[in-house]
Amino acid sequence: MIFPLFWRIFFSIWLAMALTVVVSNIATRVLLDRERQAIERQAGLLDLAREAVKIRESGERGSVWRFLKSEGERLDLHLILLEKDKNDGRLPPHIRERMDSRWYPQKPAVLDINEDYRLVAWPRAVGEGWLDPRFFRVIELGLAFVMISLACWWIARRVSRPLRHMETTAQAISRGGNSLRVSDRIARRRDEVGQLATAFNAMTEQLCSLLERQKHLLRDISHDLRTPLARQRIAIELASEAGADEELMASILRQNERLDTMTGQILTLYRVTEAGGDIEREPLKPVKVINRVLQDAADYAEHQGVDCKLVASPESAGTSVLGDEGLLQRAIDNILQNALDHTPPGKAVKLALSVSDGWLSLAVEDDGPGVPEEALSHLFEPFFRADKSRGGTGWGLGLAIARDIVSAHDGRIDATIAEAGGLRVTVRLPVFIGG
Repeated sequence: MIFPLFWRIFFSIWLAMALTVVVSNIATRVLLDRERQAIERQAGLLDLAREAVKIRESGERGSVWRFLKSEGERLDLHLILLEKDKNDGRLPPHIRERMDSRWYPQKPAVLDINEDYRLVAWPRAVGEGWLDPRFFRVIELGLAFVMISLACWWIARRVSRPLRHMETTAQAISRGGNSLRVSDRIARRRDEVGQLATAFNAMTEQLCSLLERQKHLLRDISHDLRTPLARQRIAIELASEAGADEELMASILRQNERLDTMTGQILTLYRVTEAGGDIEREPLKPVKVINRVLQDAADYAEHQGVDCKLVASPESAGTSVLGDEGLLQRAIDNILQNALDHTPPGKAVKLALSVSDGWLSLAVEDDGPGVPEEALSHLFEPFFRADKSRGGTGWGLGLAIARDIVSAHDGRIDATIAEAGGLRVTVRLPVFIGG
């Protein structure tokens, strides 16, 4: 049976308010009883009053005053004997106000002795046994504040804690933790939060299943393509040797090589994604890796008419990172290749290497047409191409592979628009401090 969250919150606040009223009234009543009893508990107070009446009826008014004063000093009370049909002006104004007050327990103790006389008693000093009415209001407000605050805290915690857990789980899944799910304790709740957690787990399960099938499909297709592509290449070479049209055979061979390169990239993307952070690591110098990438790309850059410029800070030359040299070289090569493909002839690709706060940063900036602002977040998705602004002959896999490789090295990669209008891709890797 589902107990809606709305009614949980409603009844929780209602019960908190009701409990506040009950507890505050009980506390107030206890304090009021304490005040009243502090005066009425005096042993022999009624007998003392009867004795004062006897003295009064004997005609000795001064003796009554002295008697009550003496006994009052002994009991630490003010004692006044009043006739019921007279409003004695001897009572202080604040005592008369209390006697006329509707708040009975705040009145002085009034003892009816007989039909004609009554004794009024109140403490000599403000302190124990004599509390100001405002004190009780403060107690009630204080208790109400504490109880309502605790109730609101409990409600807010009960509502926000599972939502925060789901948010944390969603963020972890977005970073690649596809095996994570919202805990069963939250999913078993019989309210909207439990239904949301159950739906979230079902949605995540479905999405992860689709992604897994997509990866396996790409892997299987790539593997299956490798064999016919190799056979096709052999057939093309044999046809060329047999005297077939050389220009036609060269065109077919180029397309064959493109398909072979694409399948290789798909397989690389799959292997890196599957490995995640479980890659072989060793200390290496990023400067050496970058220089090797630049050397390999020199012929292609010259063919494109593009110059490559590397600016490395002095401290970056001796900095090491922990990782797989081959994979890092592949990631940097993909980023550089993407920049070269989209930089017009006569322009330059700038590489900047620096170290700051324990991170080594490599920024690769091209002089190309750039990409729309809304496309930046999609550049690292497989098969995504911002064709409207950046033409090219790739398949949208290079930056996706670079992203997965950098992520496997506990690094970060992002793309921004450069000041000159081109694209700047920045890779950040944690600095390795070895012994």
